[in-house]
Amino acid sequence: MKQINFLLFFVLISINISFADVNKDFQNWKKDFKKIALKNNISEKTFNMVMTDTQFLSDVIKYDRFQPEFYEDTKTYISKRTSSKKVSVGKNFYKKNIKLIDNIENKFEIEKELLLALMGIETNFGTYVGKMDILSSLATLSFDKRRSEFFTNELLILLKLIEDKQIDHNTLYGSWAGAFGYFQFMPSTMKNYAIDHDENGYIDLKNNNDAYASASNYLNQIGWKSDNPCFYRIDLSEDIPKKYLNISAKKLHDKKKLKYFRKYIKNNDQINKKYNKFNVAIITPDKDIIPDAETLNPAYIVFENYEIILKWNRSLRFGIAVCTLKDKIANEL
Repeated sequence: MKQINFLLFFVLISINISFADVNKDFQNWKKDFKKIALKNNISEKTFNMVMTDTQFLSDVIKYDRFQPEFYEDTKTYISKRTSSKKVSVGKNFYKKNIKLIDNIENKFEIEKELLLALMGIETNFGTYVGKMDILSSLATLSFDKRRSEFFTNELLILLKLIEDKQIDHNTLYGSWAGAFGYFQFMPSTMKNYAIDHDENGYIDLKNNNDAYASASNYLNQIGWKSDNPCFYRIDLSEDIPKKYLNISAKKLHDKKKLKYFRKYIKNNDQINKKYNKFNVAIITPDKDIIPDAETLNPAYIVFENYEIILKWNRSLRFGIAVCTLKDKIANEL
């Protein structure tokens, strides 16, 4: 028993020492990052105001290493995010905000069903926007080595938005990855596409007016085309060359005209012939996370609009889930 207690004591001491070392390194990183921020036209006043109390968040590292996109198969991922309950909540949300949503749809030419689907998947229609301190989250991920350059840039952009009084730093609570608001915008997306739609002097992405206009503006600017298809679920023949199968969302490869791929699609009669000249890709999203998964099932033909969703969130399953929920909501409105 004494030996067990000693081992437990040793483990606890080791953990405390390790955590203390990380915190010391993080504080040193903050000193170095401050120099970078000042060189990027962030005032010392702003930096000290928002960065002094930032902390290393160990949970952020855990979340980064264990994202649902990394371990949930396509069927599980989609069913969780496109349930009949979510469709019902989206329908009720639309009814309560019908004037605003319809006006924004007409102004930006982005379907309301798509906006509802994105909001539903990202934050359950604004009911869960995240509780993490975004400044600490971004600082932690910048300090971490996995994607340091990306998150350092996002943190610098956020500090600049605060410096320019475009957003209120006291409201910056969101996801572990630094995303914010009803549509989970990263700082770079806020900078490039967010809109003060109600013209009250600042951008509030936890306000339906600014949030919906900003999301619509983003989709419009990156090329979403209303009434064009997103994907079709397909049954592939065994003789399709494996080079045409995309298992990663980083960049879809080997795209061809739909007409070319029809010879490999068993259910090609279910896909409208008017899309024959559209450039498409084939994705088999389970293969990257399940080594022994059936290579050809599930499989999808994806169009340009699907790739637009990948710019929002570079996950094969996320893109399928958004377009699936979009279609389900459209059937109910």
